[in-house]
Amino acid sequence: MTRIIAGRFGGRRLATPPGAGTRPTSDRVREALFSSLEASFGGLDGLAVVDLYAGSGALGLEAASRGARVVTLVEHDRRAADVIRRNVRDLGVDAQVRATTVDAWLASTTDVVDLAFLDPPYALDHDRLEAQLVALLPRLAPDALVVVERSSRTPFAWPDGYAALRDKRYGETHVWQGEPSVGSVP
Repeated sequence: MTRIIAGRFGGRRLATPPGAGTRPTSDRVREALFSSLEASFGGLDGLAVVDLYAGSGALGLEAASRGARVVTLVEHDRRAADVIRRNVRDLGVDAQVRATTVDAWLASTTDVVDLAFLDPPYALDHDRLEAQLVALLPRLAPDALVVVERSSRTPFAWPDGYAALRDKRYGETHVWQGEPSVGSVP
């Protein structure tokens, strides 16, 4: 069962896409991650958030529950996007669901975000993830944070333009937080 941890929707359950195509971030990991993010930002009120590879939308919807002003959920799998739409509707959240690939969204958007989540399938190759992180840079506010979630067995390094802030391993899951380097955001 996946649920919203805290905020105005705390305790509410979220539907998850069937099958093994998505792996929602566990409640334990989300709780620790959002405690860290709220400490970094002083709360999430008013932030613009994008959840790339949204799956069930749990990360973006958790941010909405905690006060994010704008939430965009990007998921290319149509069945998963339908589940996200249902979660958005059931919670009564004003969130944008984009049923497209991360690459297509990055190429077409002019949105500027304060917080970006990238929780791609573990099989996604590092070079492609690195290219997406580079493409994300012009979409980041100067004081933005980026969160990447990968398998603890998958190597990860921030590409040029990013500064590593912290990382934490939770069993099979490893979460990295980074920010744009000085001068990397227009």
